[in-house]
Amino acid sequence: MPHETPEAGEAAEATLTVDELAARAGVTVRTVRFYGTRGLLPPPVIGPRRVGHYGRAHLSRLALIEELQHQGLTLAAIERYVQRLPDDLSPHDLAIHRAMVASWTPDKAEETTRAQLERRVGRPLAEDDIARLAAMNVLERTAEDDGTFRVDPALLQLGVALLDVPMTLETILAARGVLLEHARATARELTRLFHDEVWGPYRERESDPEEVEAMKSLSAHMQPMVVQALVTAFQRSLKHELKQTYGG
Repeated sequence: MPHETPEAGEAAEATLTVDELAARAGVTVRTVRFYGTRGLLPPPVIGPRRVGHYGRAHLSRLALIEELQHQGLTLAAIERYVQRLPDDLSPHDLAIHRAMVASWTPDKAEETTRAQLERRVGRPLAEDDIARLAAMNVLERTAEDDGTFRVDPALLQLGVALLDVPMTLETILAARGVLLEHARATARELTRLFHDEVWGPYRERESDPEEVEAMKSLSAHMQPMVVQALVTAFQRSLKHELKQTYGG
């Protein structure tokens, strides 16, 4: 059987029109096209009758752009962030980036009905799916138990993607525990490094207006930059470990 090229794979899963993509992403068609002209979205796959079609990669990029906007980044800063991303990132990789970026913001759960939730993720959800998403802290039933859910939008797409991973719920939860443990340790060490090497020297020069502005600028942009560095390093390390373990 011939191997499927990346281009063929993208074409096979590009089934959304620009209107459908905009509706799924919660943006306007004009926004989708504007992002395309700025290079924030890859071009659509051109199908019959010269109609452009979009897929999961476009949805994942739109979600990442939205999260970066929530972080307060300007369009120029978002463009720089996206341009630094590796070209071969899959929709799953982009979902991890978004989840990591969103982890810097306070929890902002949203209430939604089962029908709204299924429209948002683009698939029906069985009771077992709901239970797995709840165990991953992606959602929970409201106290009224009236068929509505409180959903963490930062984790929703990643959680839904994990539903198709052939792993038991126990394995997923164990992996989540490993990630949280090491993420907290990394955060502690980076905070200590920033406090000792950046904040300390700055305190000695805080009477200088230029130093104050430089520190404000650094603080505003540090978190997304650190997140991107962490995610990229993790993805490369994981690929290396998988190659060492399974070959290929």
